[in-house]
Amino acid sequence: MRRFTFASLILSSAFAFPAVADESTDSGALALTATVGELSPDLGEAQKKILASFLDGKTDFDSPKDETVSVSADEVRCHTSNVDLTVHGCELSFGKNTVTLNGRAAHELLATLAEEGVEPDPGAGNIWYGISKLACSVDVDQVKEKAGGGVRCTFNTALD
Repeated sequence: MRRFTFASLILSSAFAFPAVADESTDSGALALTATVGELSPDLGEAQKKILASFLDGKTDFDSPKDETVSVSADEVRCHTSNVDLTVHGCELSFGKNTVTLNGRAAHELLATLAEEGVEPDPGAGNIWYGISKLACSVDVDQVKEKAGGGVRCTFNTALD
């Protein structure tokens, strides 16, 4: 009979990186939606303005009734460094389009991923955060009610 110790369980799970689907419906989900949506080639200016207003805490604007803003990205990858402390970078993939962020904007997105519970993947001086298959929706009327609802994001916490 083979014996498994706690250490062997930890070691065996440390090398398995299955894609885990995650869901978020909190203020971090709104921040993630707004931050990624700002860069999305699929969103119009009116939708980007709605998301930016929400992220700035503003809800006193006119919008069509039953408006929903949807944001998706194939991948979001961010990294920082524990060697060069000035490094903050992200790459976002929207189909054939790729957007690169550096500096403060990248740090904002990286911090939002961490806030949403995305685990860091350290290695060789860099610390990576990444998600894939991001799909967010914002029910504008519901967010304006300020009752804690109206945003839903799903994503995989491991990159494909």
